[in-house]
Amino acid sequence: MALFGKKICDICGGDIGLLGNRKLEDGNLCKNCAKKLSPFMTDRRQSTVEEIQRHLAYREANKGVLASIHPSTVLGGYTKVYIDEAAGKFFVTRSRNWRDENPDVIDISQVIDVRTDVTEHRTEQYHNDREGRSVSFNPPRYTYSYEFQTSILVDSPWFNEIHFELTEQRPEQVHSESYRYYEQMADSLRAALMPAPADGVADALSATIARAVASMASAAKASAANTTNAGGIGEDLERPAGWKCACGATNTGNFCTNCGAKRPEPKKVFRCDKCGWTPEDPTKPPKFCPNCGDPFTDADAK
Repeated sequence: MALFGKKICDICGGDIGLLGNRKLEDGNLCKNCAKKLSPFMTDRRQSTVEEIQRHLAYREANKGVLASIHPSTVLGGYTKVYIDEAAGKFFVTRSRNWRDENPDVIDISQVIDVRTDVTEHRTEQYHNDREGRSVSFNPPRYTYSYEFQTSILVDSPWFNEIHFELTEQRPEQVHSESYRYYEQMADSLRAALMPAPADGVADALSATIARAVASMASAAKASAANTTNAGGIGEDLERPAGWKCACGATNTGNFCTNCGAKRPEPKKVFRCDKCGWTPEDPTKPPKFCPNCGDPFTDADAK
């Protein structure tokens, strides 16, 4: 007698390998069929074979719906929300080739709520004492980053929440253009996906969304130009419209059109946050300010 009985997928009828079984409430699922499930489905183990069959039929029909979608608004960082306002539908995916990934298309009318929570991450900074030991500052000093996490609650038979990080590059200061950029993005996303009110209020909401998106674009432009000029304190150096990738291609967007590499971030420039002294080369500060003796940290970066 064999130690292990051969398992058969209850969906496609194929053999299931030694480590390929995905348990269902009343049967088995092979890994190939499991790949076709929605990425937002979390209760597969509690689903019956019949429920999985209906879910996969829905996923197959979703391909036809996706073919008719033409996004007019895209919001997000690595994970993006694509919204077809004319069709009243949206989908969420990290894939650039989203038509090949078959992301779930959801009616905006199915949205129950859109929530964005901000989590502060704090990292203590250290310096070397006279004996070369890494020690804390007195008082302690910290660097911060802020993570924007979004949850879209939906009324769907297959899942009830889509959760993802809205930020691509986490802001390091609360009162920064980058932080306001993601605040405005979160507001725009909520305004776009919450069910539209009845009567004539819908027109006012559309105008609000348009203003929020325009404001977000303005904040992004201001953030790109927010680099201190080495020639003097308080002067701004605009980020150049074009940039040259290491592969040799010249680009204007955030990613190289030839190799896909990400646009390099501008170098940080430093100015002492205690006395205002600026190094001769603001990108290469000394360890301590020669004017007041304060250590240079990321808090002095602009």
